[in-house]
Amino acid sequence: MDIIIVGCGKIGKTLTQSLVEEGHSVTVIDISSTVIDSIANIYDVMGVCGSGTDGEVLEEAGVSSCGMFVAVTRSDELNMLSCFIAKKMGAQHTIARIRNPEYNMKNHTFLREQLELSMAINPEMLAAREMINILKLPSAVKIEAFSRRNFEIIELIIPENSILCDKSLVELRSKLKGKFLVCVVQRGEQVIVPNGNFVIQAGDRIGLTASPDEIQKFLRSASIDKKQAKNIMLLGGSRIAYYLARLLAVWGNSVKIVEQNPDKCAELSESLPKAVLINGDGTQQELLLEEGLDRLDAFISLTGTDEENILMSIFAHTHKVPTVITKLNRDELTDLALKLGLDRIVSVRKTVSDVLVRYARAIENSKGSNVETLYKIMDDKAEALEFNVSPDFTGIGTPLKELSLRPNILIAGIIRSRNAVIPTGDDVILHGDKVIVLSAGQRLNDLEDILK
Repeated sequence: MDIIIVGCGKIGKTLTQSLVEEGHSVTVIDISSTVIDSIANIYDVMGVCGSGTDGEVLEEAGVSSCGMFVAVTRSDELNMLSCFIAKKMGAQHTIARIRNPEYNMKNHTFLREQLELSMAINPEMLAAREMINILKLPSAVKIEAFSRRNFEIIELIIPENSILCDKSLVELRSKLKGKFLVCVVQRGEQVIVPNGNFVIQAGDRIGLTASPDEIQKFLRSASIDKKQAKNIMLLGGSRIAYYLARLLAVWGNSVKIVEQNPDKCAELSESLPKAVLINGDGTQQELLLEEGLDRLDAFISLTGTDEENILMSIFAHTHKVPTVITKLNRDELTDLALKLGLDRIVSVRKTVSDVLVRYARAIENSKGSNVETLYKIMDDKAEALEFNVSPDFTGIGTPLKELSLRPNILIAGIIRSRNAVIPTGDDVILHGDKVIVLSAGQRLNDLEDILK
């Protein structure tokens, strides 16, 4: 598919890389010729220097034939206007980054309708929602939901001395007697789609699929459940902090925000009446201790500097805060953070990239594919996909044990009439089902692609 990206900042670069890796033909537009030359050389894409609101620039980029037009500059207004013009010039699907809370809270639907936007993305809101998922289930390091939250896949890191250690998956299913499936394991750099004889070891990162209720039962049975976070501190009064505090207020959480800028502190205090605002330098350890770091359920580092976020997260971790979430912008620091024991990392760029990769595949669905939901998991080394089962799928009615699946493919769940089924070899796929498929090392566009 031909895709145009306007704005080559941090998110624009990440989107370019992800969409090129997906096999799309990408053209980038930016007002800086230096930036254009750099990205064109790194990712082997076409670059056009100019404004995304200039009709001649858009025409040179091929807007009339592009399948997806994405505007992710620093300006909400420029993004919206670029998409409006691109739509009028023939772009099929237009997506604008809109970050301003006023646009998102009050006029979101109106703006989308009037500008004919296919999607409006708010990176900070997406990141806040990802963090909320972790806070609601703090035993997990990542949570993804399918079929309106009727089915979930969570990622867990197996601690030392866990009752799960040195047990085969067959033993675990028998011992814990739950309706769950360990569908993927990351051990070091290796990602494995396991069979029943696979033995879990301490330090493994496992992907577990089940309904939300069954996941809770599993965590309790395995003695690795943690209570939901109630007393939470946010370091940095960013946009993410604003959206996160609003969402936490709905859940009745106690939220304290530490922000160094007095003007921003006053602004947040007015817009977030239920949060406690502390005007001070959150990198001063004494301040955090005075504000009750040792009594927190969760600490979330949201400053604009990755190094600060890592250091202060380590400080919170050493003070035994049960849940520590670290926001990172630079992907190259993720491995370092993981080695330092920080396993709950949220990348705004990666969150947006996953959403748009998912949307690009959804557009291709209309050409014969039927992927409904897609998540990158296990540090992007595997994918979890939700398919709608069409009547022409050749595997309908055949017991799963008789299907000849491609290597590193696992049918992780079936959703039938909103009921989640952890499949066995005797189960069958029916027309109208939703099927969750785990794939490692290969791209799937259609349910038929799982078969040899």
